[in-house]
Amino acid sequence: MTDKLITLNKLNHFRKKDKFSVSAWEERGLNPSDNEVCDRLQNLFNDCADNLIEAINSDFNPKQLKSILKKWLDSIDSSSYDTEERELICDYFDQLSKIISVDFKNNLNNWLYGKVLNTLFKVTSFLKGQEKVLETLSQNCTKCNSKLETFIMRKEEGIPDYSWKIIQCNDCNEYNLLSTGPNIKEYRFGNYKSIEQLPKIEFTEEQANTRLQQIKTFRK
Repeated sequence: MTDKLITLNKLNHFRKKDKFSVSAWEERGLNPSDNEVCDRLQNLFNDCADNLIEAINSDFNPKQLKSILKKWLDSIDSSSYDTEERELICDYFDQLSKIISVDFKNNLNNWLYGKVLNTLFKVTSFLKGQEKVLETLSQNCTKCNSKLETFIMRKEEGIPDYSWKIIQCNDCNEYNLLSTGPNIKEYRFGNYKSIEQLPKIEFTEEQANTRLQQIKTFRK
């Protein structure tokens, strides 16, 4: 499968996803927004995805693709949404930017925090020093083959690998099984979200895979 077809498949998966469902909010520990707000944002992101699909089919370059994302982001008045809504909006634009392989973080930070505050954050980050990634664990999604990366920030000898982790790919929503290994004190998610943790003292790898298959079956 060509890179172009992979990108188009990911955009189609994104479009089909119910991005503002009750479960999407609950996964973030939040109460759902009003149906009117959810429907408006769902339609906006679907239209944006359609626009990107047309652009990919027309072989637009990265700069042109980024301008499409910027146009849709600029069409949203951030003051019309509360903090949780704005953060979810940014998460979805971030997902789209990764699908089409453009750097959109600065645009999102400017939209979320405002240019002045975003500049202040950058200065503060520079003075403190960038958070250092010690190691990156990577495995491919079993469905769309996207890289599911785990960024190890701190390690400490003697910390057991407590659990199997069932994770969900951000690109295609497939469920996968992750084991990070021992001695990890702090880590960050990459292109996935955490769904369940299964203690290794209670679950063998075979039992963890059985639970994974149950989730794949019953959460479609």
